[in-house]
Amino acid sequence: MFTEIFDACSWDEIKADIYAKRPADVEHALSAQKRTLEDFKALISPAAAPYLEEMARQSNELTVKRFGRTVQMYVPMYLSNECQNICTYCAFSLDNKIPRKTLTDEEILNEAAVLKQMGYEHVLLVTGEANLTVGLPYLQNALRLLRPVFSQLSMEVQPLDQSDYEVLVADGLHAVLVYQETYHRENYRQHHPKGKKSNFNYRLETPDRLGKAKVHRIGLGTLIGLEDWRTDCFFTAMHLRYLEKTYWQTRFSVSFPRLRPIELDCQASHQAFDTQMSDRELVQLICAWRLFSSELEISLSTREEERFRDHIIGLGVTSISAGSRTNPGGYSKPEQALEQFEISDERSPEQIAAMIRKRGYEPVWKDWDRSYEAY
Repeated sequence: MFTEIFDACSWDEIKADIYAKRPADVEHALSAQKRTLEDFKALISPAAAPYLEEMARQSNELTVKRFGRTVQMYVPMYLSNECQNICTYCAFSLDNKIPRKTLTDEEILNEAAVLKQMGYEHVLLVTGEANLTVGLPYLQNALRLLRPVFSQLSMEVQPLDQSDYEVLVADGLHAVLVYQETYHRENYRQHHPKGKKSNFNYRLETPDRLGKAKVHRIGLGTLIGLEDWRTDCFFTAMHLRYLEKTYWQTRFSVSFPRLRPIELDCQASHQAFDTQMSDRELVQLICAWRLFSSELEISLSTREEERFRDHIIGLGVTSISAGSRTNPGGYSKPEQALEQFEISDERSPEQIAAMIRKRGYEPVWKDWDRSYEAY
């Protein structure tokens, strides 16, 4: 299990090593044919900042070579905002007294109809972490309802046992996104004081259970703003490298969501976070990920602003969301509140697709891999 590798590492030592990297280390990483974890440290270090133009050039070349001039379109569908965890950064947190909503079968199909009309084939199902309300039976039912409608169904829900994932794979589950939030064990405890999510090791071992359950794609990531982003992303890279070697038949993706304002207690007040990361540093991170792994799928959500998302096309990102709503029922009833967080890019899928074409790329709505699997 990855836990054994993780426990042998020191957060403070790795952080110090990243910040100690020099220009020579960056130049070595840029000239390497196959990058190591030490190279990744250099590419995300402050020393790499002056080399961003070269990183972007190489990142573009590698992305086009592997994925062509295409960008996959996906969209989240929030099924429920019920949650039994307390998380300091999330509007769904148990201690935030907002109205709770879990979609019925009819409401799920209503949401699906709207997304289908938008042209989507890739849907990410999202819930809060409430095992009794949105546990395995609910998730099974949602997959069975939606499998005839969409070509690819992914999930970002509470971590489950291996046997649960095996059941969901049989019902059409394609991918699971599970973010560690932060790999800093003590900081993690502060931000997750109550609920099953407070179990750091159970969450850390989730990708292992996913790999053993033969889930087609595993999504990793950390929430930028909870801790030092460079160190958190290094641990993500170490996790990825372990998973690639252990579950070599599995595909992998990575995301790097920056914290967004959230609504508290149904009022207009919002909690703000310092993301600890500039736009330039986020570009550096995206390029570093591509240089580290040419096969890695890299996604960017509507958390980011329009201008940033427009200019990041071609620099490593392979999938992008558009027209997102972060509340259950938000597509068929857009006036309904209950959002998990505020989105930043509110453009429609049509507008995003037009932007992608304008930049010389093609938006892709269908996953052909799934079609071939039927034969």
